[in-house]
Amino acid sequence: MVDVIIESTENGPNLVVVGGEVKYALCRCGHSNNKPFCDGTHRKVNFKADKKEVKVI
Repeated sequence: MVDVIIESTENGPNLVVVGGEVKYALCRCGHSNNKPFCDGTHRKVNFKADKKEVKVI
């Protein structure tokens, strides 16, 4: 079975990591022009959030 981890980066997107490789960066700030994917807008709007990690079993 391949490990799947959802990592909420500090002040940035949710990363979907499959088998140790980042597959997707998903918007957390709500301001991306490419939703649901991150386009880096979180830096422009000073998005602040803690880092969290969830392992999907």
